[in-house]
Amino acid sequence: MTKKQFSTEVAGKTLTFEVSALAEQANAAVLAKYGETVILATAVMARKESDSDYLPLKVDYEEKFYAAGKILGSRFVRREGRASEEAVLAGRLVDRTIRPLFDDRMRREMQVVVTVLQIDEENNPEIVGLLGASAALMISDIPWKGPVAGVRVVRFEDGIKINPDNSYVAAHPPIFDMFVSGSKDRINMLEFEGLDAQESDVVAGFEAAQKEINKLIAFIESVQKEIGKTKAEVVLAVPDEEFRTAIMSFISDKLEGAVYHPSKMEQQSEIGKLKHELFMHIKELFADKKDINWKAADFLFEEAINDLVHKNVLENDKRPDGRKLDELRALSGEVSLLSRMHGSALFVRGNTQALAITTLAAPGAEQLIETMETSEKRRFMLHYNFPPYSVGEVGSFRGPGRRDIGHGNLARKSLERLIPTKEEFPYTIRVVSEIMSSNGSSSMATVCASALSMMDAGVPLKKPAAGIAMGLMMSDVNNFKVLTDIQGPEDHHGDMDFKIAGTKDGITGMQMDVKVDGLTIDILQKTMEQAKKARLEILAVINSTLPAPREKLSPFVPTIRQLKINPSKIGALIGPGGKMINGLIEKYALAGIDVDEDGGVFVSGTDLGKVEAAVAEIKGITREFKVGEIVEGNVIKIMDFGAIMDLGGNKDGMIHVSELKNGYVKNVEEVVKLGDFVRAKIIRADEDGRIGLSMKQMEQE
Repeated sequence: MTKKQFSTEVAGKTLTFEVSALAEQANAAVLAKYGETVILATAVMARKESDSDYLPLKVDYEEKFYAAGKILGSRFVRREGRASEEAVLAGRLVDRTIRPLFDDRMRREMQVVVTVLQIDEENNPEIVGLLGASAALMISDIPWKGPVAGVRVVRFEDGIKINPDNSYVAAHPPIFDMFVSGSKDRINMLEFEGLDAQESDVVAGFEAAQKEINKLIAFIESVQKEIGKTKAEVVLAVPDEEFRTAIMSFISDKLEGAVYHPSKMEQQSEIGKLKHELFMHIKELFADKKDINWKAADFLFEEAINDLVHKNVLENDKRPDGRKLDELRALSGEVSLLSRMHGSALFVRGNTQALAITTLAAPGAEQLIETMETSEKRRFMLHYNFPPYSVGEVGSFRGPGRRDIGHGNLARKSLERLIPTKEEFPYTIRVVSEIMSSNGSSSMATVCASALSMMDAGVPLKKPAAGIAMGLMMSDVNNFKVLTDIQGPEDHHGDMDFKIAGTKDGITGMQMDVKVDGLTIDILQKTMEQAKKARLEILAVINSTLPAPREKLSPFVPTIRQLKINPSKIGALIGPGGKMINGLIEKYALAGIDVDEDGGVFVSGTDLGKVEAAVAEIKGITREFKVGEIVEGNVIKIMDFGAIMDLGGNKDGMIHVSELKNGYVKNVEEVVKLGDFVRAKIIRADEDGRIGLSMKQMEQE
């Protein structure tokens, strides 16, 4: 099979694109290698236009367990099934980077598939996947305004590194870790998590990323120049000019009155009325036509709103709801809404409402994450639900979609580094955000509500966090306006959705995507500065709602006591086949006993007295006896050569007849009898657990 290979250096490692007859029926296919991570990126376009009224682009990210040398999946179905959350998020990352560079008037179905063939556990496959997808689109005949590229940017105490190995990041906890992608001199997508990162440091990260992105783009362009196909001619969905003129003349003097209202419900009602009047007018005006293109009419109506909103913001600083460009909507917070829940909070920003519920449980309730890349436990979970009633619609409940997973993941990352350690707070924490009403920025409202809810539950957060969604209206990179707290038409028709969360001391989470080719670093810097002002205003509302975490947990929260044992004693605590530990759980009616590999033991239950009794027994079972230690207990067995003393925790010790007292002992029962309570000194404790005792030495002392 004939192959062509192209290579370049990225952050000291070799990136290779290989193009061959592999997946030859796709419009283009690229095998991308970085380190020992290998992905296959394919791009396919249908041969004719569809009847859809939007850009029909699909992006799929396919995890393969064999890529990690693992056999995973259900015990009865050892194969890949539904995409993991990590795969969904990786697919969204690629999608959000490449989508803005397609002409949204295209109506041919297109699909980009990133298949992970091999991972080396050091280089993230989604980075390689994006680069491969960009190269595949560029060398294909699919019309696209790329290329794009992306890199991982991590800031440590000693500075910024591009695409560091995962093992290095694990060994050196970073200040922030972000993925940045875009086109030449432009950034159009980013994912960020950190702890109190400063805006100036993040900007430095953008600059380092853009430098590497530009190099990668030049490399991909060189590949296209050598083997790229001629781009196909496709039909664009362009409405008839007569149709456009008729629509614009009817709505031109009515549109502003419909769009500009402080309330979303009133705005939607007026826009709906105007659209109905428009369609009736079109039906009458073009009554002689057999087929009226209603999709085109709807497209032109939305386009008119888009142009109006842009024009009024750019020329007059006028927003649809009348706010100033940097003004927040009305804010409010409330906690302890549900009396039996461990913690609850409602956060309201304008027409957006997020209700967050916190549940605390024993360490054993941790979520097991088992994917192609990782096998780990997660003790902090945050789930986001977006029911159809939150936007006044009728819909189905089919579990979390890509958007729900993405929003929940962003909120979790924004709060995760503020969670206390397991040693400080030994509970598993699950927060669920139910969006009661949505009019923009529901993921950032989730950050606010979740912080309040956890504080209401008594989770000792390091500090509260808040989030805000920032928008943009621009005609070009030199003529733009940044909007604080976007909603409604600003979200739908705006050019940027930049979500920024953080504490009073810095940024903890960010996510950005755009509808234009990309943004300059100057625009991003101005956005972050404006967002900081808003974040501090929101934090003031959170602090006034609940100044600090509750000092006491809800009575409905299980009690947890923790202790540390020698790891060598774990087997004794568990017992053969789990007999000992299960017996304790049943005996004391416990919720569970969780044991870590390092000897950490967590005993949980609803009855404090029983929990404490179980802890005492565990201490006895795992007690380490040392020579010279004084012990007490009852005699439980008499033998010719000595007595057996109960030491507690299913442990006993032997008092040899020669150690019962000074002098000759003819009969053991001359000194001790069955059931006697005695004190003795440990004179021997071997590795097999045999313990020798002496009453004689106690007598001498």
